[in-house]
Amino acid sequence: MPQPTDIRGEHLSAALSLATSGVPVLPLRAGKVPFGNCRRCAHNACGGRPNMKTPGPCTCPHPCHGWAAGTTDPGVINSPTWARAWRDASAVAYHPGGAGVTVVDLDNETAVAWARETLPGTRTVPTTRGEHWIYQGVMRSVNAVRDGVDIKSTMAYARWLGPGTGTVTALPDIVRALAVKEPPTVRPAPQAVTVPALTGGGECRHRTPVYLERGIAMAEQRITDARSAVHATVYRTFLAVLSAHGRCGCLTDAHTARLFTAAQAKGESPRHCTDAWTNARTTLGL
Repeated sequence: MPQPTDIRGEHLSAALSLATSGVPVLPLRAGKVPFGNCRRCAHNACGGRPNMKTPGPCTCPHPCHGWAAGTTDPGVINSPTWARAWRDASAVAYHPGGAGVTVVDLDNETAVAWARETLPGTRTVPTTRGEHWIYQGVMRSVNAVRDGVDIKSTMAYARWLGPGTGTVTALPDIVRALAVKEPPTVRPAPQAVTVPALTGGGECRHRTPVYLERGIAMAEQRITDARSAVHATVYRTFLAVLSAHGRCGCLTDAHTARLFTAAQAKGESPRHCTDAWTNARTTLGL
């Protein structure tokens, strides 16, 4: 029997439509946060999902356990218990990992500009303050991988803001690498260093030398502006530069020397610069 319109609501209708396409959904209350656990599940007393690694409700009928409440079962989504949550819901959320995707959450204009310069194009969804970039593939979720950038995939939820525009592309190594945390190192004073540049290999994909110059300048600035996690910032910056320019032979000793100089000015050792460069090349298969 069809549910009354006031019970279904637009959030419930959207959730049912998403679930039909295989996207695990859950309601969000005010503040864009999941509904709290019921009394039976308070403080995870029920044990929750096994290891909390897969979406889906526990045996209680409520939308409990945050992201793990995500489900594609229309019977659960449209149940009387969930209907009460939908009446109070402020938005629909989904579990990206359960849908086989990763969301790069860009929370401000600076983060969006960085993504447009650095990341491969994919489907984008406008948000209140920035954009969601959706890639096909899953990875672990990490917050604050850089200023204004969160990764949402496994064991996380993202707000549903519409289908977006563009074609979803494969999750690139450069996004996976954002979750990599390099171990700290002792940082001696800056020293002169010989920088290993890449020689020609593939066809150049860049329209003008200005594109490369702008990319190197932005990379230098990113390193210079780092106020914390400098070690990881240097590695991720090297990875981004190599991802964009490492296969076409555009990089010269002068370009990479600029990056190493910027890193040493932040206290990185010559050895770490070389190691980070080598590790980034290895990650990208260069």
